[in-house]
Amino acid sequence: MKCQKCEKQATFHITDLVDGEPNELHLCEDCAQAFLAPPNASDADEMMPAMAGLLAQQLAVGETAEELARLDKQVCPVCGISFREFRKQGRLGCPYDYTCFAEELEPLLLNIHDETRHVGKVPKGFGANAEQQTQLIRLRREMKEAVTREDYEQASKLRDEIREIEEAREQPPAEPPPEDS
Repeated sequence: MKCQKCEKQATFHITDLVDGEPNELHLCEDCAQAFLAPPNASDADEMMPAMAGLLAQQLAVGETAEELARLDKQVCPVCGISFREFRKQGRLGCPYDYTCFAEELEPLLLNIHDETRHVGKVPKGFGANAEQQTQLIRLRREMKEAVTREDYEQASKLRDEIREIEEAREQPPAEPPPEDS
């Protein structure tokens, strides 16, 4: 994309709000510096309150960084995902994460969906399988940890338990007995 001021390659893409309407600018580095820097000292005096606001915002980010460091130590006991990993990947590890990180996820869900509870349809058999799925995730994590510890006996027991659960899930549901009329 070319710079809107001088036709060089645009490397800065700035969205400026003018009267509440977004205005996109695509500028090269030189034009972006000229656009963002005040042209003279009187303009700099006018920008000082805005700069003070940005500084206050940066200080608030510092407080947030301390809070995030605390959250990064919080780990789901079922799947082992940390809140930091969730933030990095954008995906939770298991259904239990919604309980484990409830306090942190609530504002996020509220912001995204305007709700904190699911009110739509639920897939068939979801309720019955959710507990099994959580158990499988936990067992797989424990098996991986057992292999890492070189506790192969424990790992084989966990593997067998996982197989039993998976085989039970694959079995078609039993047909109900015919009713006598």
